[in-house]
Amino acid sequence: MLFNSIEFIIFLPVVFLLYWFVFKKTSWQNICIVVASYVFYGWWDRRFLLLIALTTLCSYLSGIGIERHEGNRRLQKAISALNIILNLSILCCFKYFNFFSENLALLFKTFGYELDGFTLTILLPVGISFYTFQALSYTIDVYRRKLKATHDPAAFFAFIGFFPQLVAGPIERATNLLPQFSRPRTFNYGKAVDGMRQMLWGFFKKVVVADNCAIFANGIFENYDAMSGSALFMGAFFFTIQIYGDFSGYSDIAMGCARLFGVDLMRNFSCPYFSRDIAEFWRRWHISLTTWFRDYVYIPLGGSRKGRWKSLRNTMVIFLVSGFWHGANLTFIVWGIYHALLFIPLLLSGRNRKYRDTAAAGRLFPHFKELLQMTLVFGLTLVGWIVFRAESIGQATGYLKGMCSRSLFTVPVMPGIGITRTLAATTFFFIFVLFIAEWHHREKAHGLDINLRRQPLRYAVYLAVLLAIFLFKATEPAAFVYFQF
Repeated sequence: MLFNSIEFIIFLPVVFLLYWFVFKKTSWQNICIVVASYVFYGWWDRRFLLLIALTTLCSYLSGIGIERHEGNRRLQKAISALNIILNLSILCCFKYFNFFSENLALLFKTFGYELDGFTLTILLPVGISFYTFQALSYTIDVYRRKLKATHDPAAFFAFIGFFPQLVAGPIERATNLLPQFSRPRTFNYGKAVDGMRQMLWGFFKKVVVADNCAIFANGIFENYDAMSGSALFMGAFFFTIQIYGDFSGYSDIAMGCARLFGVDLMRNFSCPYFSRDIAEFWRRWHISLTTWFRDYVYIPLGGSRKGRWKSLRNTMVIFLVSGFWHGANLTFIVWGIYHALLFIPLLLSGRNRKYRDTAAAGRLFPHFKELLQMTLVFGLTLVGWIVFRAESIGQATGYLKGMCSRSLFTVPVMPGIGITRTLAATTFFFIFVLFIAEWHHREKAHGLDINLRRQPLRYAVYLAVLLAIFLFKATEPAAFVYFQF
């Protein structure tokens, strides 16, 4: 079920009313969440409900098993490892089996051996990377004694399957989300209203900004070999805005929706395009995944405590794994390496933690140096998004080569993709609105976290955003980009 669908508009208030006015006990509210989440997830393909149920059940039982063998760390380690291997095996089978099979056949071919690559014709379950990592965090935290194993199956199934963040995150930690399902929740009017504001802002970013940018980005990337360098630059620019508006918009909707049910999710984006270096960008982009890899991969490998070279190795591993997490394609791996190469100079010079505050904190405008830094980081990430968006390394190379030609400095012409000047003008206008709103609210939770004294002005802003969503939504709504991951 898509957030931006008629089904969800009907689904959400029904679940909300049942949750608060029918099932008033915590245990029944959790059961309500589980049933609603499985309906929400099964709307795509009910067959995949068995996978998420298996992942959830195995992780739940592993936590209890680890707890029951408190005095035997070897057995606890075995139980934890078994659950991790099982869940990663399911993930790899659905997401990476064909990638490894095809590349293994290609490797043998380079040495003169013909190997028939066996591939599986299977669909990738929506959100499998997200809920698998969420389940893994629980098992690891119980093993590390950071969290006690839960014996409440309804609370645990709600933790793994919570529908607002089920299919595209944020990837919640058991230490944050699970206790919220274990204690009583009361309706908070102020929290619910702010949640609706955040959802409204998320829909604006997705429906108005991202979906309209997708029309340009898709048309240009699909016809890149017939485009001028300036048109290719515009395609990269539109995709850079699209993926941010799309993914951060989903996160805003998820966070706002969760607050309607008295649940707080972690923030997943914090104005990443206002970063002053790549290290700051990664502290602000897809925060739940970045911190997950930090806590469960980077630190266990030794982090930055065991010398410079091991720190470099661990950093490269993190970016490679991050790239590979996004999909079974060499483009994602190259994208990860690219960002690692941008990050490593900061690490070597000790400047990777330099910018931990907000750009131009307490000021309306940035200094000229900050503006140059943000422009540079935006440009570097734009180049990376070209590789990320491309279907192959050959396409990425051809796209970059075409963009860096002399035609980069000509007026962009986009033939054959059916884009009008009116659509271009309105899309640029709403991109401008997005950047102004997020810059003005960069130290707040979201772009509609406004504090206007006059109530009519507040409602006028909400109405304007709502009208923009209905009047300027894309003619062909696009699926959320991160559903494929």
